[in-house]
Amino acid sequence: MSVKVGIGFDIHRLVEGRKLILGGFEIPYLKGLFGHSDGDVLIHAICDSLLGAIGGSDIGQLFPNTDPRYEGISSIKLLEEVRDLVEKKGFKINNVDSTVVADEPHLEPFKPKISAIIAQTLKIDQECVNIKATTNEGLGEIGKKEAIACYAVACLEKIK
Repeated sequence: MSVKVGIGFDIHRLVEGRKLILGGFEIPYLKGLFGHSDGDVLIHAICDSLLGAIGGSDIGQLFPNTDPRYEGISSIKLLEEVRDLVEKKGFKINNVDSTVVADEPHLEPFKPKISAIIAQTLKIDQECVNIKATTNEGLGEIGKKEAIACYAVACLEKIK
């Protein structure tokens, strides 16, 4: 059995006038994440973890912010493309584990819905998508509620 692991990280500034999208789900909040796409740090980190596991590039190279095709795009669409690349390389996704770092908003009530969206997009069981949340204890841009970051790890298995 050939198992591959990849790690991803992303961070975006919080700005007024945008919706807050995390894991393909709109979270009610005063600000949203700035980005060329919808700014979904959770999906971006998951994409990078999957790309890392297959030895691919990162989402910045695959979906450059200079390409107008990706302006305002749902990051779920990007995740679908990355999932297809994983499958094309002959791998199946075993599980994804992630940690969202945000002092606000509180994410606990939204985690089941978010994990369901990600699981459906990746075509895996919801129990194989883990989402954790933590704060930055008031430190730095995240602690000042000016940004949200996310770490993700993906485990893939070679299909025989």
